[in-house]
Amino acid sequence: MESETQGYLVEEAPAHHRSGFVAVVGRPNVGKSTLMNALLGQKIAIVSARPQTTRNRISGILTLEDMQVVFIDTPGIHQPEHNLGRYMVEQALSSLPDADLVLWVTDVSRRPHDEDRRVAEVLVAQDLPVILVMNKIDATPPDHLLENSAAFRALAPQAVEDIAVSALRDQGLEALRDLLRKHLPLGPRYFPPDQVTEVQERFLAAELVREQALHLLREEVPHAIAVEIEEFSHRDNGVVYIAARVFVERDSQKGILLGKGGSMLKRIGSAARKEIEVMMEAPVYLDLHVAVRPQWRRNPSDLRKLGYVTMDA
Repeated sequence: MESETQGYLVEEAPAHHRSGFVAVVGRPNVGKSTLMNALLGQKIAIVSARPQTTRNRISGILTLEDMQVVFIDTPGIHQPEHNLGRYMVEQALSSLPDADLVLWVTDVSRRPHDEDRRVAEVLVAQDLPVILVMNKIDATPPDHLLENSAAFRALAPQAVEDIAVSALRDQGLEALRDLLRKHLPLGPRYFPPDQVTEVQERFLAAELVREQALHLLREEVPHAIAVEIEEFSHRDNGVVYIAARVFVERDSQKGILLGKGGSMLKRIGSAARKEIEVMMEAPVYLDLHVAVRPQWRRNPSDLRKLGYVTMDA
């Protein structure tokens, strides 16, 4: 039996099945995307050691026999410095009103700082159950763990649960799934069991190119990069052809992105192609080009063209 509820295809689920939408929030670079990928057992969101890697809300769907969780991985909540930053914060905050539950992810290897306190203030204003997820226990000295975790608990007196995990090392994740099961409401399956994301393949391809740029480029360049997919087609020979344009803000950044004789762009393209082939389960021909679009992060028109639509744009 299937029925239509609030625009979603509802599939029949076992009795006592639980489901809901879970917003994954926190300041930049605490491991939100790594956590979501680990809970799903599949890569949906790009990750890097650089803050503000995630720019859009990205959904991941975890379907178990007795539970379906729709995770919304959000950009880090921070003090924005340009229109792109404001868009990112808006994306994070706009995920909260429709959530059934919030995972507040923190980096327990460090003491709380101002951005953590800003997240705490945002969550206090929301009438939502919160699970405090203290990540990176693998990078936390034992003598700091108790002190740091107590400091984070003090910031989240409204939390219904707290748990220490390592998303990178898969520690504590089964216990976290049990907490989700405990606090999500009874409900149907909103998506087919084999669906793991709502995000389109062409968006994920662009993100995978940007991920490799984050890994390989110098500090001042990666955050000035945007990737636009210009063609995404399946050829008769089974190859997926993808043409993408990588935008930067200055000619100097273009030179760094290209590298000597185009060597850096080739490295980025080769690494991204391998990741996209895993996603597509097919051979991929990736055709990358570089262009300069000055100050695109501050220009509402450019942000709109590149898929970042700000509330005041």
